[in-house]
Amino acid sequence: MDVVLTSQNLFSLEKASNWATNFLKREISENNISYLVQYGKIRKYNTDGQTQVNLYDLRKYYESFIGKREISWKQKLGDDLNWTLSFDNLREKDTTKHVHRLHPYKGKFIPQLVEYFLDNHIDDFKRNAYFKPDDIVLDPFMGSGTTLVQANELGIHAIGIDVSHFNCLISETKLIKPDFDNLAKEIKRIDQEVTNFEVDNNVKLFESELALKLASFNQKRFPSPEYKYRVNQGGINEKIAANEAEQEFLLEYNNLIKKYNIKLKNGLSNGFLDKWYIKSVHEEIDYAFSKIKKINDITIKKILAIILSRTIRSCRATTHSDLATLIEPQLKTYYCFKHKKICKPIFSIKNMFSRYAYDTLYRLKDFDKLRKKTFDAIIPADSRTADISRSINNLNPEFGELLSKNKIKGIFTSPPYVGQIDYHEQHAYAYDLLGFERKDKLEIGPLYKGQGTEAKKSYVYGISDVLINCKKYLVDDYETFLVANDKYNLYPEIAERSGMRIVNKFKRPVLNRTERDKSPYSEIIFHLKEK
Repeated sequence: MDVVLTSQNLFSLEKASNWATNFLKREISENNISYLVQYGKIRKYNTDGQTQVNLYDLRKYYESFIGKREISWKQKLGDDLNWTLSFDNLREKDTTKHVHRLHPYKGKFIPQLVEYFLDNHIDDFKRNAYFKPDDIVLDPFMGSGTTLVQANELGIHAIGIDVSHFNCLISETKLIKPDFDNLAKEIKRIDQEVTNFEVDNNVKLFESELALKLASFNQKRFPSPEYKYRVNQGGINEKIAANEAEQEFLLEYNNLIKKYNIKLKNGLSNGFLDKWYIKSVHEEIDYAFSKIKKINDITIKKILAIILSRTIRSCRATTHSDLATLIEPQLKTYYCFKHKKICKPIFSIKNMFSRYAYDTLYRLKDFDKLRKKTFDAIIPADSRTADISRSINNLNPEFGELLSKNKIKGIFTSPPYVGQIDYHEQHAYAYDLLGFERKDKLEIGPLYKGQGTEAKKSYVYGISDVLINCKKYLVDDYETFLVANDKYNLYPEIAERSGMRIVNKFKRPVLNRTERDKSPYSEIIFHLKEK
């Protein structure tokens, strides 16, 4: 039933922000309220040209969200769920602060989870401080380097190992300390060169007309945010509306493709870049990389390479919903279930490159303000066989001397989940671009091996072999924390085979996920010590 609107329950964004902040006992910005309006979570009202929201809608939304989610999740996942470790009070900009959003990486944990276990606070759940400044922490499944970055913030020395050379490049770039003046100059120069580069003037004319027609069509068929609100309230059959609109606009799109003679495909090559990028995008990528390769400063060259990699990940010819897990090349306009309107493929990297370039500069500077004077080392190797001492001595003899004297205090890592992600394949675009050697066969528990009996057995041996090798470099009374979704109950066997014992388990809800399936999901942080 509709609520009667009065001047008392229609709030401006500022007033709604203040009310929500008081109601939730945490900061809720005007942007947070705008997000709810934009995505149709609450209805938008206009009064004298000012956006307003209904307090009843706002309160109903938050009351359906607060408290009930924790109760619902515990009913489905068990009362042992530690909601403190959900970090549900954090905004996205908190969980992706500074360099943590330097490059997308599927399966990484949020920095606050690492910080919780590495810092020296105690609470009702974490009753001991496990690490202190000047300790050394090891992450043998380094991924994108979250543990190393957070260790640096806390004044803890860190070592990361990863079999993927591209993962090592991401992590190294996050920790790098460049000459910021030179970096800014190179970013400006490369950005200008990419902006000025023209593959075919027809592409610019085509995109300009396409954008106008798309905007007009979407405004008519999917007026925002009203359409999103009606979909969220169940007042529209989205699939039917999507199919009808998609077919209608496709005729317009195909006519424009013919009018401007736009080439979509790259020819007969089987490379990743040839398959997943529209021809004009591929040519811009090649041009940008040719300019980056000529940079003399290796530090700046690595940063620009990561910027380009981040750019081309976002410019693949796929739908917005399938960006994390590619299904098939998308060369036509389509109904986007994420944005709830007709979207188009990307025909140029220019805007994305410029945006990511300056964002990267900002994030590196932001982290530099927090940086502590610690040692960190990144080892591109198989953690089952890596000679950590020798590698550290080769990279930094001073760090090697400290390691020899003090040894490693413990491990904080998130091993791959069995049969869930192919870690090299998720960055296939970067391997194709940068020419790194792929070592897929050395991955532990990759998706392509499945989740059968042999895959699980191989996984148990792989993870435990890593722990056995790493133990040689740890102090006697070490602390080991493994973040895992152990739905097959493999970690008791892994601990046993590694000569370890599980002394505690912290079960946490995983709230921030990119998959379409947002059903309740948890992971466990296993605390292991010597048996």
